[in-house]
Amino acid sequence: MRDNYNREITYMRVSVTELCNLRCRYCMPEEGVAKRAHEEMMTAEETIMAVSAAARLGIRKIRVTGGEPLVKRGIVKLCGAISAIPGIEEVCMTTNGTLLPQFARELKEAGVSRLNISLDTLNPEKYRYITRRGELEEALAGIRAAEEAGFSKIKINNVLMGGFNDDEITDFVNLTREKPIEVRFIELMPIGGGIGFDRAGFVSYETVLEKVPELVSLEREEGVASLYQLPGAAGRVGLIRPISCEFCEGCNKIRLTADGKLKPCLHSSEEISLKGMDEEQMERTLRAAILDKPQKRETLSADSPSRAGRDMNQIGG
Repeated sequence: MRDNYNREITYMRVSVTELCNLRCRYCMPEEGVAKRAHEEMMTAEETIMAVSAAARLGIRKIRVTGGEPLVKRGIVKLCGAISAIPGIEEVCMTTNGTLLPQFARELKEAGVSRLNISLDTLNPEKYRYITRRGELEEALAGIRAAEEAGFSKIKINNVLMGGFNDDEITDFVNLTREKPIEVRFIELMPIGGGIGFDRAGFVSYETVLEKVPELVSLEREEGVASLYQLPGAAGRVGLIRPISCEFCEGCNKIRLTADGKLKPCLHSSEEISLKGMDEEQMERTLRAAILDKPQKRETLSADSPSRAGRDMNQIGG
């Protein structure tokens, strides 16, 4: 299905929970979020209906997100049900990785084909600082578990933050020398907890190229990432530029929050509830929302933050 600007919408990010076992400073409050009443949140059955309705409209790729999706009870069964929906060709997951030693093999068997693992530092003390409670070794063990389970297309998501991890850019790029992983550097967005970072916290994607000049452009993009590679490296580097470069012209995604709100645009305050609908109603609502997807977002900057109106853990990363 195409929207009114002739963009084919094929990708839906589905948040399954607002909860997380970490408290990353740019993503959610230190105290976490209050666990909401069960009746306020999408049930597994409603989520499956929403994905089924979306698949009939041309959605082919689903990314399961959170919060931290692996804290969701029944997550493996839910992923299996989503992957079995006719028309869904790819099921991916974004996770902090700390629970992958428990779940990696089951997720692979359930039909999850790709994992994006959030990792902003390779320093144990800095990891505890940015996550407010996590241990780096748990995340690294999760990456190893994913590799052992047979995930061959692992991506590491690294949010660039000035004065925090910009001195580790070379270390992260070097991870791609021997392993076929993709390290993705993401510009910090002024949204939710990210609004609290001062101007020095923003690091342009260009900093990566300045610090690692031997990176060679592959002269192509995958989704929103511009791809680079070290000569002879097994893996790749992706640069994601939500501040320096707008993606709106080629945007092919919609989002569904854990409480059943459809967001045609991440940075818009517009939300359309699917909660409580039957599948036919969901399909009609999705069709109308896709057609009316905004042409572009407002400009993002320290002085002009996102209008999303929620923390990232409540939207779906």
